[in-house]
Amino acid sequence: MGGFAFFRGPDINQGLKEFQSTANAVLLDVRTPQEYLEGHLPESRNVPLPSIRDTELVVGEKETPVFVYCHSGSRSRQASIALAQMGYVNVKNIGGIASYTGKVVR
Repeated sequence: MGGFAFFRGPDINQGLKEFQSTANAVLLDVRTPQEYLEGHLPESRNVPLPSIRDTELVVGEKETPVFVYCHSGSRSRQASIALAQMGYVNVKNIGGIASYTGKVVR
């Protein structure tokens, strides 16, 4: 492990693979609606960070696996903390779409 590996955030590519192999999981994009329209991960749902309470409209059960991403990983980290405070028990921050190597949906 390199000296700066400690500072590296979550790997969105690995996180997406984990999402795809997790039954009944929800992929949450917490960027703005405009950012979402410019390109998002397949199967993701957009709930902007300022509206994170609206997650209850998208994710019914608090036990549902929720994978969260944004642009760089900062908003998804904030959203993951907020979701945990709301009672969601299976939340994973997968980082930022800026590091995504696949194709986005427009």
